[in-house]
Amino acid sequence: MRILPLLSALLLLVLQGAAGLSLARGSPQDCERRGGFCSPRSCPPGIGRIGLCSEHDFCCRRWYP
Repeated sequence: MRILPLLSALLLLVLQGAAGLSLARGSPQDCERRGGFCSPRSCPPGIGRIGLCSEHDFCCRRWYP
């Protein structure tokens, strides 16, 4: 019975970490609201991905220092 709280905590940590690995899927309007733009297939050099506009389009945004 001592191992049950430890396993529960470990499971929560694993699930919480897995949730942060996916890109946010939305619409072009959601992307624009986040300050980005939709780009087919990949983002231009120097621009980072912040989500997905559709199955084949990425939501991209310039990273400001």
